Amino acid sequence: MDSFSTLLRTASHEQHVEAETSTFMSDLLGGRLGVAAYARYTEQLWFVYEALESGAERLAADPVAGPFVRPELFRLPSLERDLAHLRGADWRAGLSALPATAAYADRVRECREQWPAGYVAHHYTRYLGDLSGGQIIRDRAERAWGFARKGDGVRFYTFEQIGNPAAFKREYRELLDAVRADELEKQRIVTECKRAFTLNTEVFRALGEEFPLTAA
Repeated sequence: MDSFSTLLRTASHEQHVEAETSTFMSDLLGGRLGVAAYARYTEQLWFVYEALESGAERLAADPVAGPFVRPELFRLPSLERDLAHLRGADWRAGLSALPATAAYADRVRECREQWPAGYVAHHYTRYLGDLSGGQIIRDRAERAWGFARKGDGVRFYTFEQIGNPAAFKREYRELLDAVRADELEKQRIVTECKRAFTLNTEVFRALGEEFPLTAA
């Protein structure tokens, strides 16, 4: 029988691929969009991580979500440094969430406040993705727009407190395998994981509409 971490990965594979191969992300990674699109994307991330991390410490004692509340993963301070670099010191004044982003953040916040197991689903889809595929985005941004390696502009993708990402991801999967949930609740987590990827894809779709490639 597959472990829960394996089940989570395989069951959400289709939605994960759809998010990764969205037109917006393909154009961004392919160098066909400018730094303005990257900055707008970074703004949208701020809303999602604000929902994920603000008040997360209140889940620290929860038997299901508590083991996943790891301060070394928190991204908000790094996102805010990146936004100050990309948008200037008054970046908050121009911050705005796309409707798709607001819907995503609202769902994350709802899970954080009302359903700890659902919070785990969103935690998994965000942080393990940041530790893995996020490094491709960091490398592209550094090359395309001249950001210092792991410096301002790409700090979101730099986990300074995690010395060995591969070992950390193995430990994280062990936490998933040990999650305190029965089989029905695990299936609900899988469903929420798929929903998280779909919500993320909707953000990419909205960004793609905001930053369409000009026809030749």
